[in-house]
Amino acid sequence: MRDSERDLLATVVQQRDASEAPSEVVFVLTITEGPERGRTFRLDETTPTRTLIGTSPACEIRLTDREVSRRHAGLERVGSALKVSDLSSTNGTWVDRVKVFEAELQGGEFLRVGSTMFQVDVEHAGREAQLPSVVAFGRVVGASREMRRLYPLVARLAQTSVPVVIEGETGTGKEALAESIHEMGPRANGPFVVFDCTAVPPSLVEAELFGHERGAFTGALQGRKGVFEQAHGGTLLIDEVGDLDLSLQPKLLRAIERFEVRRIGGDRWLRVDVRVLAATRRDLDREVQAGRFRDDLFHRLAVARIELPALRNRIGDVAVLAAHFWREMGGDPRALSTALLQRWEDYDWPGNVRELKNTIARQLALGDLADVRPERPASVRPPPLPVSSGGLGAAVGAGGDAIDAFVEMGLPFPQARDRILDEFEQRFVARVLAQHGGDVAKAAAASGIGRRYFQKLKARARK
Repeated sequence: MRDSERDLLATVVQQRDASEAPSEVVFVLTITEGPERGRTFRLDETTPTRTLIGTSPACEIRLTDREVSRRHAGLERVGSALKVSDLSSTNGTWVDRVKVFEAELQGGEFLRVGSTMFQVDVEHAGREAQLPSVVAFGRVVGASREMRRLYPLVARLAQTSVPVVIEGETGTGKEALAESIHEMGPRANGPFVVFDCTAVPPSLVEAELFGHERGAFTGALQGRKGVFEQAHGGTLLIDEVGDLDLSLQPKLLRAIERFEVRRIGGDRWLRVDVRVLAATRRDLDREVQAGRFRDDLFHRLAVARIELPALRNRIGDVAVLAAHFWREMGGDPRALSTALLQRWEDYDWPGNVRELKNTIARQLALGDLADVRPERPASVRPPPLPVSSGGLGAAVGAGGDAIDAFVEMGLPFPQARDRILDEFEQRFVARVLAQHGGDVAKAAAASGIGRRYFQKLKARARK
């Protein structure tokens, strides 16, 4: 995002905040029954993520009540309400004598976990909630209140080396945020390495994490560094950490705690200097409660937690992101109509920011033929049409209209649409790589996407 764009958007945000003048709502939870009777907890505008109730050291509201589970319930501010979610607790979560799995509290209720009773009250501070006017953090763009609440936290975390867990639905921008934390911090000149727990066969995960020596197993023709060694002096993002096999979690815990690894087949420990970030689409609190994720590993990773909101909950950000991506991809700002923006605003975006970006790419490629429906998974998309067989490149080279060329082929609508999008991706990747001398990192940064996603586009373009 250009500086002029940031300044203009920040001004709009300040004016909108001034006109809305939201008063700060503070939820006050007072324990009226139980071992911690009399304790009070305040949840205000600065509380950025879910607050846990339980007996685990990882819980912000930690209780000694033996009837309370380690991770019993979660609390999350949603607008002017307080959302409570039971985390598969043993004895359940109750609101005013009603057992709930999920409920929104407005104040005046009684919340019971185990033998502990909370009285939930609301305080109206009578002043405007003060949020920063910044509209982006590194690669992450968003002017909604939901995002601006996060920026001070992530800016402060970027200057530290503590582990951070980034949570959120698929497509919310977890990798982009992780890379921004790396780039805005003291390790920016070091490597940024991504390890995706879902992209490696289970039998090879340990070798990918910690490396292996030559001859350690069949096919190990030479020694290889694992991702911890590759990230030495920089940052390691463990993506989809919630999918890591339970048997490997103790080994990961040791590596994070002691900053040392041992390659498969090796006989010595290697010291590493790595900052670890972890991302997951899963609800790790429920995974821990279900026994699928180790509590001690979670506690070690979640020194800090950031929960990225879904795009459908980021009020006003669809238009902001659409305009940003449109300009970034070279679209004419005059062609981005109010009607089109409204159409996108009315969609719930199950694929979040990633889906929005793909939709804009499709709109630029197809124009009036585009729609806002989620794209089909890559595994079922037809292969891109070779240029030599009369694809988009051939049509453009011959001076014809690319879309007309596909229409005249008589292809079904989905195939025509996908082939044009495939060709667009190929041309976009080739152009931006050429502009940056083949440097993937610079090309990805100029494209406004994560390096790993750019690599996927590049690999797909080669097929």
